[in-house]
Amino acid sequence: MQLSLSLLYIIAETENGMKLKMLIFLIVSIFLVKKGHANIDTLLAAQLKPIGRSLINGSKKLEMISSAVHFGYKFRGESCTIYASLKEEWEHNYIQYEIDGKYQKRIRINGNSKVPIVIRTGGPGEHIVWIYKATEAHTGPIIIEKIIAEKISAVSAGKAPIIEFIGNSITCGAASDPSEYPCGSGEYQDQHNAYMAYGPRVSRRLAVNYIMSSVSGIGIYRTWNSEGPSMPQVYEKIDFKNDTELKWDFKKYSPKIVSIALGTNDLSTGDGKAPRKPFVADTFVVKYVEFIKCIKSRYPSAKIALLSSPMVKGAQRKLLEASLLRIKQRIDSIYPKSDHISMFFFPEMEPHGCSGHPSVEDHIILAEQLYPFYRKLLNPQRPG
Repeated sequence: MQLSLSLLYIIAETENGMKLKMLIFLIVSIFLVKKGHANIDTLLAAQLKPIGRSLINGSKKLEMISSAVHFGYKFRGESCTIYASLKEEWEHNYIQYEIDGKYQKRIRINGNSKVPIVIRTGGPGEHIVWIYKATEAHTGPIIIEKIIAEKISAVSAGKAPIIEFIGNSITCGAASDPSEYPCGSGEYQDQHNAYMAYGPRVSRRLAVNYIMSSVSGIGIYRTWNSEGPSMPQVYEKIDFKNDTELKWDFKKYSPKIVSIALGTNDLSTGDGKAPRKPFVADTFVVKYVEFIKCIKSRYPSAKIALLSSPMVKGAQRKLLEASLLRIKQRIDSIYPKSDHISMFFFPEMEPHGCSGHPSVEDHIILAEQLYPFYRKLLNPQRPG
């Protein structure tokens, strides 16, 4: 190529040199552009290896659905470009990401934006990036079309054990992060930070994988301000919505632990607008037992962890804990040969997030409290 270019420059010195120089400049420019991008590759959505509730839609794009659903990829160079979108122009949503194992920040995606997301690494060489959905399923899916970078390829989450975290807004990491939008401003998803919630946080410390099955405001037999839909009603739907026909494929994962933290919203006194019946412990216990039976039918070998709520106090706290004890007794009697039900009761917490929720800093405390509990479930022979 160097010889050819030299020859062209010599030819350019002929009587028509000026016109030829312009033509050659164009040819050389095209060559240099192509040369500069010779190693740029495209990683299509269907090639990604996400963990969490997601799907490849009819357009071959990845829909990130559940809280903290995530995927990884590696590439060379100082930047990569992500083509992401939302279903509706008026929507907005958030992803967050790691570079080489270090958390970076949240990125807002606007539904009407046509500009791809550029992530800069700050240096050359090979890098690994993990992309996480910062919000929950009810905020809507984040759609990934492709990622462009030099020598890019998908990264798998590996074969470490999986913990599935079933819960409500606390488990989602909702209302925990007012760093960009102060409490009371913006929209509900603007303070979501699923990456920093107690489940993902304790999972990273334990070096295990995780999936999040959590919905703000939900309970075992009712929501925080209405009679439903409850978690047992939506758990098998791919996006936890009662009117969705598509069901989740439970064969995709086989969790070693299924952690359930529900009850806060069943005990709620409501919003003060709609009539609210008193909490019925018997109904709570019956519905919870039925839900555990459903989970055991999906994951026969999984250990079940029943968590109380750090937000419930006083007499309600005692009622919730007593109900969980009743649930364990019933499950033990139904499955006498199974030793898969464990319980963890949170100490009371005074939350510092928005609207009575734990903050990012509070989730650090929750994860610290849970770490020995999950470690023991993962490895019963390990002391401490």
